[in-house]
Amino acid sequence: MTTHQAHLHQVFGALSDPTRLAVVEQLVQGPASVSQLSRPFSMARPTFLKHLQVLENAGMVTSQKAGRVRTFSLSPDALDWVEAWVRQHRRRWERRLNDLGTILDEENNR
Repeated sequence: MTTHQAHLHQVFGALSDPTRLAVVEQLVQGPASVSQLSRPFSMARPTFLKHLQVLENAGMVTSQKAGRVRTFSLSPDALDWVEAWVRQHRRRWERRLNDLGTILDEENNR
């Protein structure tokens, strides 16, 4: 597996969990502390911290600690990998669908 593919695997794996996806959506609004991020979820703090660690390992978020408060932010280029992957595959499928449309038109005109 290439580095690019391995990174995509991490990103999609991180985003596949509803809790982690919700955290990313929350961070789109701006940086937030662990307390702020965990508030909507009814889970133990260590469990929630594991979710944040998965996002951090995937390069989706970064964190900074000031005193006793750890604040997470969405990485500036976090979704660039996903966008590039979707764009690449979308072009391929659009070409295939256009080819299929051409074949079906030819069949209908016979």
